[in-house]
Amino acid sequence: MTPFVDSQKQRVLVVDDEPINLKILGQALSGDYQVLVASNAEQAIHIATTQQPDLVLLDIIMQGMDGYQTCRALKQDPRTVNIPIIFSTSMDSEEDEVKGLEAGASDYITKPYNLALVKARVRNQMQLKKKTDLLEKLVSLDGLTEIPNRRDFEQQFEVEWRRAQRANNYISVCMLDIDFFKQFNDNYGHGAGDICLQRVARTLMDNAKRSGDLVARYGGEEFVVLLPEIDLKEAKLVAERLRESVEALAITHQFSACAGVVTISAGLATCRAGFGMNKGLLLEEADRLLYEAKQQGRNRVIGDTYSLDVS
Repeated sequence: MTPFVDSQKQRVLVVDDEPINLKILGQALSGDYQVLVASNAEQAIHIATTQQPDLVLLDIIMQGMDGYQTCRALKQDPRTVNIPIIFSTSMDSEEDEVKGLEAGASDYITKPYNLALVKARVRNQMQLKKKTDLLEKLVSLDGLTEIPNRRDFEQQFEVEWRRAQRANNYISVCMLDIDFFKQFNDNYGHGAGDICLQRVARTLMDNAKRSGDLVARYGGEEFVVLLPEIDLKEAKLVAERLRESVEALAITHQFSACAGVVTISAGLATCRAGFGMNKGLLLEEADRLLYEAKQQGRNRVIGDTYSLDVS
């Protein structure tokens, strides 16, 4: 249930099994934030993982899972670990406050509510979250191309790999390399090389269209694409679309031995992830297939499916 909605505002999830408390806090905060509400831990965890609020205002004493257990569950999930949590409770001893902070909460408010204090503490956490998100975004972007960098890819790969393991689902990784990029740089200059990298990065981003797909600069002229929840046949269609989109840019490259324009080669590895498998081997296979694509003449996609059981 989301009775107070404005998609342009930061989002706060209010969790309480007392309807009157949800109403009081919802009305108090809805002028400044989009307010999501949950009446138990299960609802709260589902909303937090699927809608990614900027803050959780969490009651401690609830039927079933209490606030401490809910907080620990959110902090153990990579999808919600960075969402700040403010505990809301009628317990006001120092021991209770310490227990809440040790569970992972960022702040603590007590009942009955002082709404001016509630708003101030929520505002402080929201401002801090904005700054943290901005810094995280800057750290996760490649400075030249302004697309995700290798660090961000590795973090997202870990998240998607675990999700694929739980569902015994397919996951694909595509390693891409600009063909004869050294010759491009040597003959057209590093300024032109930078522009080329930026244009290639942008078209890769524009053509990896599913919400779960991730394109990242892996290093130099090499890119990596994470394609969760699709098998080799579907992944090849995506990889081929990426290859065609770069060739269609028609960036002149008179010093390429495979075409008169800038092209890419791609190695695509797919597996059905399961426990006992090593995700690093999937990257190694994609890299090996990229080398094979280069050996076969470049400007092409080479892909295969693997069983990576190392048990």
